[in-house]
Amino acid sequence: MEQFVAVAEERHFHRAANRLGMSQPPLTVAIRKLEEDLGIELLDRGQNRVLGLTAAGLTFLREARETLRQADHAITTARDTAAGRTGLIRLGYVGSALYGRLPDTIREFRNARPHVRLELREATTASQIAGLRGGSLDAGVIIPPIAQTAGIELRDFDKDKLSIALPSDHHLADKDDLCLPDIADEDFVLWPMVEGRGFHLQVIRLCAEAGFVPRVTQEAHGIHAVLSLVAVGAGVAIVPESMQQFRPGQVTYRSIAAAGADFPLCLAVLEPSPATAAFVKMAS
Repeated sequence: MEQFVAVAEERHFHRAANRLGMSQPPLTVAIRKLEEDLGIELLDRGQNRVLGLTAAGLTFLREARETLRQADHAITTARDTAAGRTGLIRLGYVGSALYGRLPDTIREFRNARPHVRLELREATTASQIAGLRGGSLDAGVIIPPIAQTAGIELRDFDKDKLSIALPSDHHLADKDDLCLPDIADEDFVLWPMVEGRGFHLQVIRLCAEAGFVPRVTQEAHGIHAVLSLVAVGAGVAIVPESMQQFRPGQVTYRSIAAAGADFPLCLAVLEPSPATAAFVKMAS
């Protein structure tokens, strides 16, 4: 088709051969064979040049150009996909990740690879791991540890720290030196261990080290839901310190000085696509 298009556009076999970087005789033979294979004449030939195209030749030229354009597009798209320049990344994240370095990472990646589509989905760690294994997510920002690590690669992504959250009208809200033992007798809002094993166990461990077991009277799925319940007075909570930008007029936050309050956020992937691998490389 490329040879035919060159001959049709140049209207001359010798010029077409030069354009294609080949000698004229094989080009003449190739076009003649094309006509024989099709069983029609495509060119109206003169002695040394092409006088024009037949009606069939004009139709074939139009379709050949479109076929070649689509072939070039297919090649370019395949190469871009293999290089991670195009594609789709379905990225899960725990709610607190949006208050850390994740937004800047997303912005940087979108600027570097504008043809890769990012779909963002807030979800608990457990939901993200299930999404990775089920194929509905390509990567996730999670809080380790995770129960089943087989096949899942974890990379350090961000750091955070636990803090106390309580309603702004709570009787302890004005206590500047608030510490964990001060909230030992309060009702707690927490998310289920099945949704975030690492976070849940760290909260329980910190409370145990402070000398009490938290009285959990309300569970909520997701950190935004936990803090929304705190805001309406359902109880106190231990939450990521990065969340202090959430409902600051309704929730008061106090840092936890105890050792072991720090925790990491990790980027989790399972058999990443080229686009996902490019995101992981930039984010790590």
